[in-house]
Amino acid sequence: MSKHQKHTNLVRRNNGIYANNEISILGVKCSIISDLVYKIAKKNQKKAKIAYLDASHSDTVESPILDTFTFHHSGNLDLNSKYELNKFNARIQLAQYDLVCINGNHYQGEKQVLILDNEKEASVKKRVHQLTNVQFVIKMSPESNYFDFLENAIPNIKELPCYAIDDIEKISNHLGGLIESNIPDIQGLVLAGGQSTRMGADKGLLEYHGISQREFLYQIFQDLFPRKEEGQLGSYYSVRQHQDISGNSIVDKFKGLGPFGGICSAFQENPNTAWLVIATDVPFVSEEKISLLLKHRNPSKIATTFKGKNKEFPEPLITIWEPKAYPLLLQYLSQGYSCPRKVLINSDVEIVEIEDDFIRNINTPQEFEEAKKELK
Repeated sequence: MSKHQKHTNLVRRNNGIYANNEISILGVKCSIISDLVYKIAKKNQKKAKIAYLDASHSDTVESPILDTFTFHHSGNLDLNSKYELNKFNARIQLAQYDLVCINGNHYQGEKQVLILDNEKEASVKKRVHQLTNVQFVIKMSPESNYFDFLENAIPNIKELPCYAIDDIEKISNHLGGLIESNIPDIQGLVLAGGQSTRMGADKGLLEYHGISQREFLYQIFQDLFPRKEEGQLGSYYSVRQHQDISGNSIVDKFKGLGPFGGICSAFQENPNTAWLVIATDVPFVSEEKISLLLKHRNPSKIATTFKGKNKEFPEPLITIWEPKAYPLLLQYLSQGYSCPRKVLINSDVEIVEIEDDFIRNINTPQEFEEAKKELK
């Protein structure tokens, strides 16, 4: 008899307590921690999005009766809201960040940085149970000691990298390495589930290169994203329910939403990978052009996408969608929008400009015949 399961067993994004990639900093005064985080963020601002999670230190804050959102033209938002920290909501709010630094004097993080200050021995001893995955140590001064109780709790603590508090370059580089090690792998997704109404025939089955276009793209993706483990393929077809197709495929679970649904279905299948999505109606896109997009990938953005040099908007169906895009896509869907281009236009994305013809869509029989002649 099978065990009853109340909820659907969905694949979850890899998260810490509050964010996908988080590190708590503890061992000194809160002001020193916040100052250090701001210096680190300044060093890494061109490479990654970093956030800081802290607790208010004011004794006079009252719970507001009105939520206020004050926007400034510089991009600054001053928020005053009746809001308590909740790990599930925090993962949504912090999903866009490559690293979340946490004030470890108030909240625990999945990974930790310990700052040694001889005056804070009692404080560290009180929180030693939080030191479950220390990445490195920082000394407030050359005289800062490793407390005796630390070696019992963390036998290898003296073997961990150790930096001086003012060595911002080395500290930033170490954290930058943690960010880079968390960059997700990429899988390919060939959108093969369209109805092809204007073409009058399945666009994925049309031949421009001696084989069907969907198979042509699938083979490119298999070359670019080879399997890493037995049974795990790096490329997939996005297909309709009951669609007969040979190859590794993901059935569209967001029915009636077209490519938007295909992208969301891929993220539901694996929310921990980036998806390079391509439609079957762009026959001028070659492996060389796809490699160009990969070369310019910026994982700190929600997506890296092509835009024709003479076009106003980016092309959402030749795009690398990062895992951080998934909650954003669902938020647009909750508002009644299922246009992936609208998400790109209104979000922080990396634009790669290319000649218009390379990303030209072929949608009618006449366009198909013309494209075949050009490709010859």
